[in-house]
Amino acid sequence: MKCEFSQNCGGCCYRHLDKQEYQKLKIQKLESILKERLDVADCVFRTPIFIDDGTRRRASFAFEYKKSKLKFGFNENKSDNIVDLFNCPLLTTTINRHLGAIREFLQKLCEIKTVKKLKAKKFCESFISKGDLLVLEATNGLDLVLETSSQLELSHRIEIFDFVNANENIVRFSYKKDAFSEPETIVEKLKPTINIAGFDVYVAAGTFLQASKEGETALIDTVCKYLEDINGNIADLFCGIGTFSYPLAKNKENKIVAIDVNKNLLEGFRTSINKQMIHNVAIEQKNLFKYPLESNELENFDAVVFDPPRAGALSIAKELAKVDKSKKLKKVVAVSCNPHSFVNDAKILLESGYKLKSITLVDQFVYSNHLELVALFTTN
Repeated sequence: MKCEFSQNCGGCCYRHLDKQEYQKLKIQKLESILKERLDVADCVFRTPIFIDDGTRRRASFAFEYKKSKLKFGFNENKSDNIVDLFNCPLLTTTINRHLGAIREFLQKLCEIKTVKKLKAKKFCESFISKGDLLVLEATNGLDLVLETSSQLELSHRIEIFDFVNANENIVRFSYKKDAFSEPETIVEKLKPTINIAGFDVYVAAGTFLQASKEGETALIDTVCKYLEDINGNIADLFCGIGTFSYPLAKNKENKIVAIDVNKNLLEGFRTSINKQMIHNVAIEQKNLFKYPLESNELENFDAVVFDPPRAGALSIAKELAKVDKSKKLKKVVAVSCNPHSFVNDAKILLESGYKLKSITLVDQFVYSNHLELVALFTTN
């Protein structure tokens, strides 16, 4: 699908290519990165999974209010400049349908002037001048998170309340001051949920999710395919909301230990599994970068799945490498959105005796230069 902004917007650097050319480029790019630094002669490259346009269910929009005008959209490539847009072919129909109303709301919100106290009993007028708006299409409606350094006053909160209650498709609106703050819920009509492997999963405000439902399903299917013969203890590391724990727990012979660092995220995860009486998932809070599971802990598992941020899972790979040869895990599945950090992790596993059996490309970041993969390591 054509887009008039594709040459400026930082999201779609390959949209100018036709579909076959684009897909061929993505495959070649991944294979080139891996073959340059890893021995993949015995590795099977499974059929790549390409996700369609118009499926992205979450997006972070930037906005700027200047001289009574609002700019709302995505940043230009390698720039803070905002590409002002009213729709995006990457996004779901539902998100695109609401962008006009969201734009009007932000315009009204930024027009609200408040009085700010300065030193020496002086006052000045202020308004929200810039920020980001995170939009997620959950199963039961849109979940919005406003991120701005400006303090929300009563007048802002009233405007938010009126906007959300006037739009039946928006189920929650939250606010946070910066990327490191915990979101504060302003209005919640329903608790946003998504469906994972047939389970209704609660989504905390600002939670990281896979970019599309279709991409998430592809990753889940690939992980489950790799682990279909495992009936035992599985560690789900960097588990997030439980993307892989839920489907793996459907096999009642499996016992899942799910670990991540975010307390609020894990509380939502725990609430969901308790509500749905999933008894074979145990949840632990731990910073796996600083305090990875040690080799003597890992040897108690039959398999490990790890899905780290772009930095990779070097600390986990090092501990897996330390496990005694007689106690090495049957399978290790790595999910990675950064082939370069994956290579670093893979080299450590390969040097310690694991074999790279299979790699699947899952292209859910459509027309971007991002690559995602799922890799299987075994000991036989």
